[in-house]
This record gives sequence, C-alpha cells and structure tokens, in this order.
Amino acid sequence: MTAMQERQNAFGWMTNNGALLLVLTTLFWGGNAVAGKLAVGHVSPLVLSAARWVLASLVLGFIAYRHLYRDMAVIRANIVYLFLLGSVGYAFFTAFLYTALKFTTALNVTILQAGMPMVIFALNFILFRVPTRWAQALGYSITLAGVLVTAARGEWNQLAALSFNQGDVIMFGAILIYAGYSVALAKKPVMHWLSFLTVLAFSAALTAIPMAAFEIVTDTAIWPTTPRGLALVFYATVFPSILAQAFFIRGNELLGGNAAGLFLNLVPIFGALLSVMILGENFHLYHAVALGMVIGGILIAQRLGNSGSGKRA
Repeated sequence: MTAMQERQNAFGWMTNNGALLLVLTTLFWGGNAVAGKLAVGHVSPLVLSAARWVLASLVLGFIAYRHLYRDMAVIRANIVYLFLLGSVGYAFFTAFLYTALKFTTALNVTILQAGMPMVIFALNFILFRVPTRWAQALGYSITLAGVLVTAARGEWNQLAALSFNQGDVIMFGAILIYAGYSVALAKKPVMHWLSFLTVLAFSAALTAIPMAAFEIVTDTAIWPTTPRGLALVFYATVFPSILAQAFFIRGNELLGGNAAGLFLNLVPIFGALLSVMILGENFHLYHAVALGMVIGGILIAQRLGNSGSGKRA
C-alpha cells in the first residue's frame, strides 16, 4: 500500500471534497473571531485558549485511544515535529488571536488576515520550492480585493482612515504562526487522522496551560462562569478546535497548501456575515459583493489551476 493510499484510508470517513471541507473550516473560524469579541469580559484570552485545548484533547483522546495505541511508534519517531505543530500552530496562534482582539478592531484583524495566503505562498516556495501558479496569484488578488471591500465597508477612502496599534502587531504574529503551521502540514507523517489531531491538541494544551497560569498570577484571568462564557468555551472546543482543524488538515491533503490557503480569505467574510446574524450588525450590499469576489477568486484559482496541470500545489 502506498503512502497516499494509507493517508486516504486514514481519512476514510471524511469526504473527498476538499473545497467543501475548507469552506466549513473557514465558517467555523469566522465564528471563532466573533466568539473572541464576545468573550471580552466573560473569559480572558489565555484562559479561553487553555480551556478549548484541554477539553479538545480530552474529547479526542477518549475517541482516538485505539488509534493512538496503533500509531505510537510513528508518534514517538515524530514527537518533536508533532509537539511543535500543536504548540505553535494551535496554542500560540489562538493565544495571539484572542489577545489581539482585546486591543484592536475586528476590521483591522480582517485586513491582516487577508495577507495569510501570500505568506503561505512565500513559505512554500522558500522551503519546498513550490511555485505559485498564475491562476492562484490571480485568484488571491481577487479574494484580497473582496476582503478589502469588506474592510472599507464599500468605501475605499475608509482604508486611509484606519489606524494600527499593538493588537495589530500581535495579530501579524498570529498570521506568521499559522502560515508556518499550514506549510509544515506537507510533512505530516502517515498516521490516522485522529491520532494526528489528538497529539497536536494535547501538545497545544500542554503549551496553553502555562500561558493561562500567567494570567492567573498577574490577576488578569477571567473564568468562564457566565452562561455566555461557558457557551463560548463549548463553541471554541468543538468547532474551531476539533472539526475545523480536522477539515483543514484533510483539505490541505486534497488540494495542497497554496490552494487551501486561498480559502482562508473566507474567514473574514464569514466573520462579517456572522456579525450581522449574531451581533445584530446591518447587512450591506458590500457584504454580498465581497463574498462574491472571494468565492469567485477561489473558483478561478481552482478551475484554471487544475485545468493547467494535474499536479496540485
């Protein structure tokens, strides 16, 4: 059995529709951005990060213990790689994201997130010499324009009035972290997807607990004792931490890092739409225009890129 066949068997329960998986991923992550804003005053950033990864690792460990036993030799052989993926890609990213949302606006986070696919393109080329296809570059340009339409609220002069602060610097660090994680998935060892995700979640939990301890000793911790706080912990555990991460791993396998990276620009669009639905913000024409541009850019990259070559990047 080839390595590719083993990977396909490992994800046997999941659909082979990479685009669908990545759309669901970005929907859950868009909701996570809204959850981060709702969490202010109800649960502190590092406590929320630790809680989601501790609970996710417990849930996954309960489900995956048989696969963990079978994959133990692979886990031991790749323990440093797996620990770094989980601690940096999961724990540090979520800690940076939630902390950034304390200091900056969702608008600024939206603009900065739009640069993540470009960072993925650059890292893929620098580390693995994976070229960016012209269709991917064109598709990214269109998705970026769609994100900027949302950020500018349909009025381009609004972009000139934006100001940036320490939260934006923190968010830029988060983008670098997750782009690095996305690229590193190309070296994922052959093992069951549940084993892989569980080890990463456990690594994230081990890293996030000391971070939460920092909030405790500095008397800045806010425990999720309110109904909203508890609901946000539940959402962050099940959807962004477990389902979205599993879908993103599989989407990267099916479409490749560059193609999967393009979907990340759906995150701010979904975030804006969910803000309308959950936070009661108004829906405007520019929301529909931006969503159409992002989806159109992704479709262009997928259709033209796949027609030009059978090799995915």
